[in-house]
Parts: sequence; structure tokens; C-alpha cells
Amino acid sequence: MINEFTFSFSDLISGYVCDFKSADRIITLRTSDERMYEVSLTANTYAKQTQNLGEGWLDRTAELERLLTPGRMLFVYGTFFPEETTSFEANFIVFAGEADKDHRYLEPGWWTQQIDQIGTSYLKWQFQAPQQTIDYKNYRTLISLTGGKQEQDYLQETDTISRLVYGMASAYMLTGKDEYLEAAEKGTDYLREKMRFVDTDTDMIYWYHGIKVSSTGQEQKLLVSEFSDDYNCIPAYEQIYALAGPAQTYRLNGDPRILDDANKTLDLFDAYFKDHNKGGYYSHIHAVTLSAHEESLGRNKAKKNWNSVGDHAPAYLINLWLATKEARYAEMLENTFDTIYNHFPDYDESPFVQEKFFDDWSKDQQWGWQQNRSVVGHNLKIAWNLMRFQAVKQKQNYLDLANKIACLMPSVGYDKQRFGWYDVVERILKPGQHFHRYAWHDRKAWWQQEQGILAYLILNGHQPENATYRKYADESAAFYNAFFLDHNDGGVYFNVLANGIPYLLGTERFKGSHSMSAYHSTELCFLATVYIDLLIKRRPLELHFKPLPNGFKERILHVSPDMLPAGSVKISSCSVDGVAYSDYSADELFVRLPDSNDRIKVNVTLSPTS
Repeated sequence: MINEFTFSFSDLISGYVCDFKSADRIITLRTSDERMYEVSLTANTYAKQTQNLGEGWLDRTAELERLLTPGRMLFVYGTFFPEETTSFEANFIVFAGEADKDHRYLEPGWWTQQIDQIGTSYLKWQFQAPQQTIDYKNYRTLISLTGGKQEQDYLQETDTISRLVYGMASAYMLTGKDEYLEAAEKGTDYLREKMRFVDTDTDMIYWYHGIKVSSTGQEQKLLVSEFSDDYNCIPAYEQIYALAGPAQTYRLNGDPRILDDANKTLDLFDAYFKDHNKGGYYSHIHAVTLSAHEESLGRNKAKKNWNSVGDHAPAYLINLWLATKEARYAEMLENTFDTIYNHFPDYDESPFVQEKFFDDWSKDQQWGWQQNRSVVGHNLKIAWNLMRFQAVKQKQNYLDLANKIACLMPSVGYDKQRFGWYDVVERILKPGQHFHRYAWHDRKAWWQQEQGILAYLILNGHQPENATYRKYADESAAFYNAFFLDHNDGGVYFNVLANGIPYLLGTERFKGSHSMSAYHSTELCFLATVYIDLLIKRRPLELHFKPLPNGFKERILHVSPDMLPAGSVKISSCSVDGVAYSDYSADELFVRLPDSNDRIKVNVTLSPTS
């Protein structure tokens, strides 16, 4: 018989306990899509509880009787034996929590501890802190699995520094630890000093791709990208992510230089990347003419894509608006989401959005590696960012598209057998196919898991009555916390196999690369904390700020951590330098800072309204 399974193989089954026959040592397990398995425990089966970064091994082998109760979520890695009846024997079990439905990722402080551990790891890897002073001349784009880095002939990429800065700023906002603020501010200053180009003729700002440092210490600034997708061009997303770290840092300190840089970079987007006739933003421009229409741009000539249009919102625009409430940012956000709504849905052809376009918004389905494929995480990212902005600018089409994506993705981009989100898949099924084919592999990337977790956490936070959204938030977060956290060397893994085993080959074994630099993992920690605490579990959240004297306009510190439903949160207490402070608007979520020539530390506690 062709393709008959006559061999044993190991795999992961994730699901919920339906029954446990203690005498027979058999678990009946229900998967996410309601399929049933019988799992046999062996004499060597062991079990552990999901552990956070910074925690030791939490053995539960001796507590199976207590924990194998109906409804409990668990992950079982074991071996299939295709005999007269196919059996599945458990090698090990990972529990998602101690209680049936309150999984560990929902515990108070879970994500704050995780961002603290990630931040500590990156400070050690990049700067040998706290033993040595934080100095960004020691920063490296490439970091090995264990935190090692190259001392000579290295590259410092602007975007990866900015992403690290974002992580440090977010860690400070949640923990109040000064080392994270120091790293964020020093990184921002380094970006301004080394990576920023001010065009004195136009008063616009460009950001270099990075700096290449030779073995002799000679620095060469690189304006155009050296990444293969964008080679010899100025890609929009590199200019976008250059603002990510500084924008998050601005929320903490109100440094007017940061805001000035951001506004002048927005002027660059408006002047050279924006298509004023047909809408949207071009993905690449020429380094000399600053035109998107040069023949030398090759396959990137006059193109638009998800990154050039949509990434403005989560990378910096939402954070600038949260810090300032300026109309310019809100208008650009509305334009961004209107453009996404008008051009990206392609549901007559595919359950996935279209991501790449020609100048006239016709579909580009032959570009490079993407062809007619979908990045699963980009669909999910659209959903959670639409929902965020929907809280500020309510439009039914935003809500409808976010919900449509959230309803479609589990059936086409989600692993219903093991939990977790796939990477890149074919957008179209061929005749006879029921599964969208993987472009290269069925591995799962850390940043795609972030998109899945945040999509369903944020949609559930805004629509608490939707139990399906909570289910996928639970499953996605449980899978991520069970398998992506590196308890040996710190941080998170870039990729795991479909079954949760870390994939440690090539650049995917690194903790720092062109793609990875403490951004997605810390963004997940920050936003998961916000939505779990304030909207899902409905408990207070403490945030930390350290404004510069006369930094914020009119001394108004806006403290809303995200675009939350109107009236859902209030300030319940505030202190300045450890002393209770009352000059704030509880409902409008701002603190009127004291007139001081000294730098102050502001702690704010937000609480859900009744």
C-alpha cells in the first residue's frame, strides 16, 4: 500500500484531558479541533510544569493523579506505534498550569518577569552589564545561541539597535529598573549620533542601514541595505523600524529631540515613499534620486507591501500618538488602516490577505521568495492592530476585517494538533488539497507566535464575550511559553519544529541577527501584560516613567499603555519620587507634571473601571 505508516515516529499532541484511567494509566485527550486520542503512560513517562524564564525545573511526575483532571490543558510528546491498533506512548508531559483553566501565562507578573529576564540577558550579551558600563560601540547585530559575538569585522544595523532599544524601554516601563532606561537612552543617543543623517537642504532625516566596522576599527556607514531582499535600496521598513526604539523611549522621558527626529523622518516618508496619487507607501527608493521608480531598483521598483504600508502602526505611530495625542499621527494611522482595508483583503481568491502590490495596487504574485504565498503572522498582525486603532477611531469595517481574519486564520495557519502558528504558506489550494502547503517547512517562528498570541488576546480584551478568541489566546500563549523559552542560555528561540523542539541550525540558532533583537519577544511581554491585567483578568497595572525637565509638551505625561476601549481604565494612584501625587486626570489618563528643573520618577497605577 502506498504511503502506509508501518514505522514508529515521535510527535507532539496538545489538547485537553477528557478522562484519566489511573489503573490503566491511559489519558483520553481532546485536541483543539475536537479529535480524540488515547495516550498511554509508561514507566518512564515524566512530567513538568511550564516554567518561566528565571525559574528552575518544576517536576510534576509524582503529581499526575492530581493534575490529570478533565479540562486541563497539556502537551504530550510521545511515540506512535502502528500495530494492530495504533498506540501513542507518552515520553513526557508539559502542563500549561496548576489550575484547570488559569494557565501560567495568566499569572500576575508572568510577562513582567519574562521581559526582565530577556532584558537582563541582552544587557549581558551585548555589554557585559552590570559588570561593565553599557556602551553601544560594543553592540553587535549577530549574537550566538549562548550570547557570544564577533569582536572584529562586524556590522551594527540601525534597525536591530532600535529594536533592542524598544525592548529596554518596554522593560523599564514594566519594571522601573534604571538599567533598562539607561540602555534605552544610550541606544537612542547612539542612533542619533551614528546612524542619523540630517539633510540640511530639506530638513528631513534619513537613517543609515548600519555601520560596518573593520578589524582595524575603521567605520564605514552604509546608507543602502545589505540584506538580500533589499540590496542596494533604501527600504521603507528600515526607516520605519529606526523609529521603534526611540518612540518607545520618548513615552518614558519626553525627550524633544526624539520627537523632532520622528517628525522629520515622517517628512521623508511623505516626500519620497508616499504615493500621493494612488495611496500607500512604496517599499523601496533609490539612494541617490530618492525615487521609487528607478530601473536600478529591479524587482523592488514601484512596489508596495505590508511592511511599507502597515508596519508604521505598531513600530512607532501608535506609540507616538499615545505619548502626544497629536492629530498628525492619528490621521496617518487612519490612512494606513484605510489603505489596508481597501487593498489587502483578497477573499475571492484566498483566505489570506494579499501582501505585495505593483504601483497601481494590482497584485504582485511573482516577487522573489513570496510568489503567491502568505506570511501567516502578517494576517494576524493586521487583526490586532486594527483592533487597537478601532478603540480610538471606530469604524465598522476595521472591526469586521479584524474579526474576519481572526475567524479564518485558525483553519488555515494554525496547528490544531500541536498548537502554535506556521510561517509561510501557499495562499491557494491546488485541486484535491485540503491543507495550505508550507513554502519551505513546518517550523514555527517566535515572532509569528507573538502575532497569534496578541491577535487573540487583544481581540478578546476588546470583545470579552468571544470565548473562541480566548481559547486561541490560551493555546497560543501556552505553546509559546512551553517551548520557546531558553532555560539554559536565556532569551527565546528563533524557531522550533512543529513539535516544539528547538531548531538550532544556521542563523536560526542565533539570539541576535538581522531579524532578531529583543523586539518581538519584549513587545509580546509588554502588550500581553497590558491586556491580561487590565482587560482580561481585570487587575491593577503599575507603570514607570522618568520625564526630563520640561520635556513633554505643557508638562503633560500621557500614561495609557495602549489604545484601550474608552472608559475601560483609570488612574487609581500616582507617585512622584516615591511621594503620593494627585495632579492627574484619572479618566483621561494623564499626569500634569510638577514644574521642576530636576528629573523625576513617576509611578502610575492603572485599574480597570467597574
